[in-house]
Amino acid sequence: MAAPADPSLLSAELEAEEGDDEALRRLLFQVTQDDEKPPPAAPSRAVTPQPGLCVKTRAGGAKVFVNVCHSGEVPPPPPLSPPGLQRLLHAPPTAAGAFRIPMSLGEPHAELDRSGEGCTAYDVVVNSGFFRTLQADPLYLEFFLTVAMEGLSEKYGVELELTGWRVLRNRKFMGSISAQNIRARPRPHIQELEDPPQEPLPPPSPPGPPQFVVVAEPSSQHPQVLQARVLLPHAAGAGSLWLGLSEERLVLGEAEGGAPLLELGLPLPPDPARCHARFHRRTKVLTVTMPLQA
Repeated sequence: MAAPADPSLLSAELEAEEGDDEALRRLLFQVTQDDEKPPPAAPSRAVTPQPGLCVKTRAGGAKVFVNVCHSGEVPPPPPLSPPGLQRLLHAPPTAAGAFRIPMSLGEPHAELDRSGEGCTAYDVVVNSGFFRTLQADPLYLEFFLTVAMEGLSEKYGVELELTGWRVLRNRKFMGSISAQNIRARPRPHIQELEDPPQEPLPPPSPPGPPQFVVVAEPSSQHPQVLQARVLLPHAAGAGSLWLGLSEERLVLGEAEGGAPLLELGLPLPPDPARCHARFHRRTKVLTVTMPLQA
């Protein structure tokens, strides 16, 4: 997992001497301002999740059920090692909030429990692969439920009890499953360019983690666009690369699979529908332009 991005919104892993500062500055691609109308926001689509598990808790003495569902349409969170999870569990709230779990928090719906009494249920949808991780790791499940119930409490103005909850053994869902609108996250298309940029780039490096630089435009104080440039001296072309993008991170890998070449945490959430990427065949530089969410 990549280290969190520098709060200054500018980071580089290019090894350079002091005299190479000008070469680094040339790597910062300048975003030209134009009057083109931006593309529409990312569309959402109705997704019917699969039932997972049902958690019983309370809010102000009333019964509340949290249905944890899953769908492949929800992106997974970044990988988290057991030591990293332990650190989050013992970290202050501000530090724990830095780790984000993509989830869809559904609206409350009235139901009847097994005894026929009225109750409230909420549906929470996560990635299917991530749900399997929760099933296999009780400690991770406890951390996730705390995050999910805090999110429901904040979103809907309720005070869910974060202690004393229990997972129901013989029930995976309270009520009936309804579709939820989940925003589509299109994968950026990499456009291949024949012409190199005007400014020269550093010579190719030996095999190893790719060198990259990220810059905020028009300034780090008032960012509107994040732009990443990655030097890939061994890439054959755009068709040999795979690029994934979410609000939290950028992942770059080879099309045939294997471990990612680069995992980069993003300090601000981009709008995936407006992002685009270009690969220069001659200079072996991948440029990813990421307009930020309004």
